[in-house]
Amino acid sequence: MLTELRIRNFAIIEQVNLPLAPGFNVLSGETGAGKSIIVGALGLLLGERASADLIRSGADKATVEGVFDVSSLKGIAVFADERGIEVEDDTLVLKREIAVNGRGRAWINGTTVTATVLAEIGRLLVNLHGQHEAQTLLDNESQRRILDAFGGAEGQVEVVRTTFGELSVVRREIANLSTRRAEAEKRADYLRHVAREIEEAKLSAGEDTKLEDEARVLENADELRTLASALNELLSGEESSVLSQLGAAQRPLSSIERIDPSAARMQELFDAGFYALQELARTVEDYAGSVELDPARLEEVRRRRDRLFGLLKKYGPTLDNVIESGRSARAELDLVDTAQFDLANLNARESELRKRLVSEAEKLSDMRLSAGKKLAKAVDALLPSLGMPDGRFRVTLTSRDEPNAEGAEDVEFRVALNVGHEDRPLARVASGGELSRVMLALKTILARVDRVPTLIFDEVDAGIGGRVGLQVGDTLRRVASEHQVFAISHLPQIAARAHHHIVVAKGAKGGVTTADITVLEGSSRVNEIARMLGGDPESKVSRAHAKELLESAAAV
Repeated sequence: MLTELRIRNFAIIEQVNLPLAPGFNVLSGETGAGKSIIVGALGLLLGERASADLIRSGADKATVEGVFDVSSLKGIAVFADERGIEVEDDTLVLKREIAVNGRGRAWINGTTVTATVLAEIGRLLVNLHGQHEAQTLLDNESQRRILDAFGGAEGQVEVVRTTFGELSVVRREIANLSTRRAEAEKRADYLRHVAREIEEAKLSAGEDTKLEDEARVLENADELRTLASALNELLSGEESSVLSQLGAAQRPLSSIERIDPSAARMQELFDAGFYALQELARTVEDYAGSVELDPARLEEVRRRRDRLFGLLKKYGPTLDNVIESGRSARAELDLVDTAQFDLANLNARESELRKRLVSEAEKLSDMRLSAGKKLAKAVDALLPSLGMPDGRFRVTLTSRDEPNAEGAEDVEFRVALNVGHEDRPLARVASGGELSRVMLALKTILARVDRVPTLIFDEVDAGIGGRVGLQVGDTLRRVASEHQVFAISHLPQIAARAHHHIVVAKGAKGGVTTADITVLEGSSRVNEIARMLGGDPESKVSRAHAKELLESAAAV
């Protein structure tokens, strides 16, 4: 529920901290005192469009802040967390700021958010029904949800939604497979050529690199053999070879070590080098013997390289790309052969799901039809006591050509408030007061299924008075047993029914008009009710009438 509303430099308000309590809260005051400004500030807090014109004269910015106790609102913490907002101590603080340059900012629990996120959270916390706005109950989607909640059809709605989701997945698979198959059929000849050409080449990964290395050796075989023979002669030839000359170094090394044992390291290094050169000499000799002139093999390698080059030019740039092109072409060709079978299975599945969707949607339609009649009957019974004796409420179900995730029909609330008039969509009710009272009738019935904790009514008393005012007040008080209710009212009959009474008054501060609020209790509340009755607040008759209204409220 909304526990406190803080308004700074908004319209004529310099600073107001409005405390709210559980139950039925009422705000009263003289015409023009600023009651509707407070409702406007609430609308801004709930995501409505901001304008620099709303900033109080002389101020550089306007701010509205609302503190909400969300301890009884299930799921709000998860909803907020998904949007990067932490909920601590079961409290949400919504804040909106407008600067003189027209730029606005918003926060929830200190986290910067967009106006869209502010509105999303706000809709879970407050329903604001005023002369020009009624956030929920007016759009068809909300009306459908309310009807389903009233009729206990939410479980069936989920069955329909899940079935439609499965059907949509299968239909997307059918469309995708059909498109791919059609494309493959168009390209079948080309794909066969690609697959055959690459498969016949019998390619292996890295083959092009190996062929390059082999070709280089074969092309230079004569030079390689000459170089290897020369190196072998240098290392181990009969005359002045490196190994024979190194052998001559053994004698002086042995003499040095005999005289100076610390020079043994030189002998170790000599031995290692000598043996390494011996191994090199043997390897060079073997290499020289292995190099062959093989023109036939060279020609074979060149032909293979040319074939790979042609494939790389077509399907490259790498051999891996060529291999993948062949694999992909074969997969597309296989699709032409297997798609018919796969499509048959998918079409059978689609037919099964469509039948199931129709069946489940029909069950939901029956539940909605029954719930619509019951809801209309209940609302019709309340409208006369709310000052609309000729009012008629109706729930219409308009069938769709095909069921979707929400069922087989559109839901619309319609109302006729005068004899001889056609019923119209609820959103087109002309009078703000009438709309608010229709909303009130619905809220009375839906109190147990509507999870929004705070209901705000502006102009709920427009065009009524006397006995109807008492009935409206009693209705608001009953709704307040399930929700926190905040109403702006001119009627003493309604104000007297409130659990918590606040008055707003207009004055001047520093030569600038401002509005302030006062929480009323005891005699101050009697005085305000007496003023609202149109009499002298100090007269015994007015005060006695005011006390009688307040005392009668306790019995409701």
